[in-house]
Amino acid sequence: MVNYRYLGNSGFKISEITYGNWVTHASQVENEAAIKTVHAALDAGITSFDTADAYANTAAEEVLAEALKGQKRENLEIFTKVYFPIGNKGPNDTGLSRKHIMDGIHGSLRRLNLDYVDLFQAHRYDHETPLEETMQAFADIVRQGKALYIGVSEWTAEELREGHALAQELGFQLVSNQPQYSMLHRVIEEKVVPASEELGISQIVFSPMAQGVLSGKYLPGQDAPAGSRATDEKSGADFIKGLLRDEVLEAVQKLKPIAEDAGLTLPQLAIAWVLQNQNVASAIVGASRPEQLADTVKASGVTLEADVMSAIEKTLSDVAVTDPELTYSSAPKERLV
Repeated sequence: MVNYRYLGNSGFKISEITYGNWVTHASQVENEAAIKTVHAALDAGITSFDTADAYANTAAEEVLAEALKGQKRENLEIFTKVYFPIGNKGPNDTGLSRKHIMDGIHGSLRRLNLDYVDLFQAHRYDHETPLEETMQAFADIVRQGKALYIGVSEWTAEELREGHALAQELGFQLVSNQPQYSMLHRVIEEKVVPASEELGISQIVFSPMAQGVLSGKYLPGQDAPAGSRATDEKSGADFIKGLLRDEVLEAVQKLKPIAEDAGLTLPQLAIAWVLQNQNVASAIVGASRPEQLADTVKASGVTLEADVMSAIEKTLSDVAVTDPELTYSSAPKERLV
């Protein structure tokens, strides 16, 4: 079963592995199959579920609601997000203005068929809205009981400090950040993680398997497997292109004996690696087939020995992305419409 960790400096616990439906529900995977994977996640002990209003232009939230129908609400931790354009994608259908945040929480609750979400997240930083306006709206949502906790996604260390300070002034907690993080993408380590540790903010990381590259199924010099994410324009093919270089794929293949010596599969090694970082509360995983989750959840509770961590570091040192300056390019400078 899956272990739990506290989220930030709060009393709220989430499962070390979170089920996410970014590129699967209402997109890559048919609804019936999506519902089966959610049920498999529940059977495996996953109780934390991450979605967003922008996923499949709101349809992913509806699929998740259908999949969780009949589950005891108090036994689940449900996260969603607001920022990216949704609906008709008009001038106020995007960003972190008070209007869009309020419209966002009401729309998400309606689609998810919930009275509240456990975690409501700013999907990116909005450079066009005063941060005070954004944080006041979040404070009001918490006071209204529509969200229990507030988090963000892909914020820089400086943005986290400013947001945390305003949250304290307004009487609520900023408990989490949701960045991309994996063996191959480590840009948060130098600035974001230390700032978060100081502030009492956890990371809920996405793409811990680097869009599936760390599964080892993509081989150097060969076409991507049929039906994989790299071949499906609807399921994130653009996101994975930069990782499909031969030097990256060759390095990943060298991880196989390291995983085998540790008694793990490559996906388990990838998930276990991000969970070695104690500032990481949970790793978000997706699945297109229920059986994939049975393998993934076995990474929870695994401790990687120092020699294993060292071997991974040596193997990927030439291909891992570590530049902290890349955290400053994660949020658009202008709202997307």
